[in-house]
Amino acid sequence: MDYTYHNMTTKRRPKHLNLVKIRFPSPAIASILHRISGLFIFLLTPVLLYLFALSLQGESGFRLAGEWLNSVFVKIALIPLIWLSVHHFIAGIRYLMLDLDIGLNRASARISALTTIAMALVLSVLIIYWLIL
Repeated sequence: MDYTYHNMTTKRRPKHLNLVKIRFPSPAIASILHRISGLFIFLLTPVLLYLFALSLQGESGFRLAGEWLNSVFVKIALIPLIWLSVHHFIAGIRYLMLDLDIGLNRASARISALTTIAMALVLSVLIIYWLIL
């Protein structure tokens, strides 16, 4: 056995971590998207609560909220919000299954992550088609 001392300074290590060049595995992508979607849902909650409160103020508030939701700008802004909500919900179910020790090995984790991303895209397109178009 060779017990020679290897000096760590002789190895060439990168000076910075380039996140663009790293190829993330699908569970990491699903996790990052889940965190981003949760952040945006959290940040958009006051807007949605205001809109809900406006719609409950009476007939004029309900009409104003309806007109606001029917504007083209808001419909375009709702597209990513719908995807964020659907992805966060489906990824949350995936993480609940992982907490129950279902799908912890590498192969099933990759499959469940890809399934989560694909299901979120498909369901988002269906919901957007049904609600907006």
